[in-house]
Formats: sequence, structure tokens, C-alpha cells
Amino acid sequence: MTKPDTSSGLSDQLIARLTSQLTGTGATVTTTLPFTGGPLATVRQSTVDDVQAAFERAREAQINWARRSPQDRARPFIDLHDVVIGNDELMDIVQAETGKARNSAFEETLDVAGLALYYGRRTPKFLAPRKRAGAIPLATQAREYRQPKGVVGIISPWNYPLSLGICDVIPAVLAGNAVVHKPDTQTVLTTLKVRELMIEAGLPPQVWQVVVGEPADIGTPIIDSADHICFTGSSAAGRRIAQAAAGRLIGCTLELGGKNPMIVLDDANLDKAANGAVRACFSTTGQLCLSIERLYVASSKYDEFVGKLVDKVGKLDLGKGFDFGYDIGSLTSQRQLDVTQRHVEDAKTKGARVLAGGRARPDLGPFYYEPTVLDGVTPDMELFADETFGPVVSIYRFDHEAEVVRLANDSEYGLNASIWTRDVGRGRRIGQQIRCGTVNINEGVGSAYASNDAPMGGMKASGQGRRHGEHGLLEYTELQTIASQHVIGFDPPPGVSTKRNAAMLKATFKLLKALRLR
Repeated sequence: MTKPDTSSGLSDQLIARLTSQLTGTGATVTTTLPFTGGPLATVRQSTVDDVQAAFERAREAQINWARRSPQDRARPFIDLHDVVIGNDELMDIVQAETGKARNSAFEETLDVAGLALYYGRRTPKFLAPRKRAGAIPLATQAREYRQPKGVVGIISPWNYPLSLGICDVIPAVLAGNAVVHKPDTQTVLTTLKVRELMIEAGLPPQVWQVVVGEPADIGTPIIDSADHICFTGSSAAGRRIAQAAAGRLIGCTLELGGKNPMIVLDDANLDKAANGAVRACFSTTGQLCLSIERLYVASSKYDEFVGKLVDKVGKLDLGKGFDFGYDIGSLTSQRQLDVTQRHVEDAKTKGARVLAGGRARPDLGPFYYEPTVLDGVTPDMELFADETFGPVVSIYRFDHEAEVVRLANDSEYGLNASIWTRDVGRGRRIGQQIRCGTVNINEGVGSAYASNDAPMGGMKASGQGRRHGEHGLLEYTELQTIASQHVIGFDPPPGVSTKRNAAMLKATFKLLKALRLR
């Protein structure tokens, strides 16, 4: 299905209003409307001096922001919940910048709303001082405090500009930090729109600075000035950022690549599994680090499952426009189309079979590619181990649980996995053997990712640190212990020799152990 609307969906006035927030003094760059390949918005990039100025403004603003109580800092984020859900203008911007289908843009607004409310309500508890056992019972009173890092540098990607950009800003700012945020230039309007909404809700403008530019130009200045770095992107770039952060002895939170496996066991509900696979493989045209790219099916169910999957994939509607009338949108750029085409053509040349899709659709737009299912993929093919980041999944047979666990773990990545079975206990047992940060049972992505109270992140080359939950906010804080001493201290009592004091302490420690006070 092709939708006739080929305009950007965004007015010149809206674009001008949003880009007026930028203070860059560098050269201009024009972003692209993926639906058509035409121009979308012209923005001025930030220079190294602009980045330094943004950090200076952020540091000045952070001092007063951190002095506010967590309850006070939370108010704008609680208000954001209702403002952002299903915000038509915001969804228009997300679609115009990414080319994704309307429902995928809507899901991103739900994600931001849910996380803003979650952290808005729970941050005061997460940041509250905690009593810790002191050195001497009763006489030593120890408290654990959480202090903000200072200014957090956030470098976020183009594929999910709300979920993988704004959802990092929220906990960093609520923890008392200011932020210098470099979204991908292609999706800067999405960031600026949410920033506008946050300022209207009461966030001081200087607390959230936005800079624009290529990582090669301003990435190093961001890392050199930040007190903590949050990055979402490729594993190769993540390694470089981790090395640079280590050189400055600052922390970094990294969500990196994935070649994520889905396992369909012999007792799975095949209709539900096929529906889940379609969603997990092809949402946002497969441009999601959590997307399923490897699909393992029990041999006894392989043919039946593949038949159901191919039938469902064949019924997906590709389209464009700013409504809910189609399933799959465009890839976002020529680069992603090139990778997708290269992976599929390489596999076909080396003997893989195309069960569904397998071709670009220039009749729909410059970056369209059909949802594709391949079997017969072998280790000598590029897409066997490398992340495609497009609408392509390879499908394999397995005979035994131990075999499929080994196959699922046979990757440098460890971000997300999916297991389908009628026996949830069995699924959990297998899941604990999978070296991935999140594992979904009878769901592809959403059950783990959307559980905002549970940590989300990667193992192995898929990253370090965690989003979501208490962990996702405390990542942006420094631990501090303040302990006070009362009545008795650590010096020997008057008139008691150090030898006698040592004997008394020895006896006291043994007594404390017996009384379970240590």
C-alpha cells in the first residue's frame, strides 16, 4: 500500500520555531525526509567553541538545579506524561525525521511518557539518604548520599530519537545533573520539540543544552568536558568512547549493537510466535538495536512456523504518510539501505534462500526495502554474525535445548533475546543461560524493555551500564558516605594502654559477632 502524502508534514513555522533553540555558529546542514529523499530542515551545526559554551551554561545552571529538592525537580516530568502521549505534532516530527510508521512513532511517545512518570514519582525515594551499619554499633551513625555527577554528555542515535535520547535525558536531569545533548543531526527536531515541551512544563532552559554536529567534529569535546557520558550506537564507537572516558576517569553508560536471537521451542503457540516475530523483526523497519535478526525454530515445528511467518510477512503493508494506515515505513537513510542490500545480496550469492521480501522498493521511496526472511544462511555470509539494522531476519533449525542455547550465545553481542514456549518455567530456565541483558518470554522486545522498573542494557559487546529502574537513575550519581561518631571513639580510653585496648577490642568484636551485631 502506498500513501499519497509525500510532504514533510511539518510547517516552515514549526521548523523555524524549533531550530531557533540552537545556538550553533558553524556551517549549516540540511536533513532529509526519508519518505521522499527530499530536504526536511536546515540547521546550523555547533563548533568546538559552541560546545564549550554549552557546557559553561550547563554548569552554571546545574548548581541551582541540584539545590532543588527531588520532589521539585520531578514536577515538570510528571506533567510531561500527559503532554507527550500521542502528541500529534511530536509524532509528525518523529515520522518526518525517521520515516517510521505512525504506530512506531506513537509507541515512542508512550515510552517517554511512561518513563517520565516512573522517574518523576520514584526519584525522591531513589535519592533519599540511606542508613548504613556503622563501624561501632550505636556509636557510629553512617549515611549514604547520592550526589549528581555534574554535567552529563548524552550522544543519542537517529533510529529511536525519543526512546533512545529523551529517555536518557530524563533520569540524568532528575538526578540533579545538567545535560549537554548531541542528538543525531537527522533527528534534532524531535529533541528540540520535547525540550520545548519540558521548558513549558517548568524545566529551566539552561539545564538541557542541545548541540548539533558530527561525532568526528564535536564528539571529543563533549567527552573532554562531561562528568559522565551516555552513548547509544555502534559497538565500535562505544569502545572508542569507553577508552576516552577511562582516560579521564569518568563513567560511561553504553548501549551498543545487537544480533538478537529468538527461540521458538517445540511447545510454543506458533500463531502467537509468528505474530511476535513480525513485530520484533520489522518494527521501525528493523532499525532497532533490540530487533530480532536470528530466529531459531525447533526442527519438529520448523516448516509449520515458517509457513505462518512468511504468510504474515507477505501481508504487511509498506507505506508513507502521517496516519495509521500502514504497517512498515521507510529505512531512514541511504546508508541503511546500502547495508541491507549488501547483506541480502551477499547471502543470496552464497546460497541463502529468500522466503519473503528480498528487494528494494524504489517505487515507494528512495530508502524502502521489503521485510525479508532468509533461510540457509551460513557463517561465510556477512549477515550471519554482523548486525544488519534493517528489515532482515535469518531463520535456522535446532534439535535440542543445549544446542539452541549454544547457538543463541554464539555472538559477540548480548543485548536482547526472545523465547517462545507454553511453559514459562522452562523459558526462564533457558533464559538464564542466554548471555543477554534482557530476555523476553512469549514476547520479542516489549515485555522486558517496557518494564520501567527493571534494568535494561547489554552484555559483551552490547554495552555496559543500564537504563531504567533504580539503576538507570543512580548511574548518574556519585556515592557519598557521611559518618558521625557518638559517645565513644576510636582512641583508647584515658589511662588504657594500646595493648590493653587491643585486647578489649578483640573481645568486643567477638561479642558483637555472637550477638549478630556485626
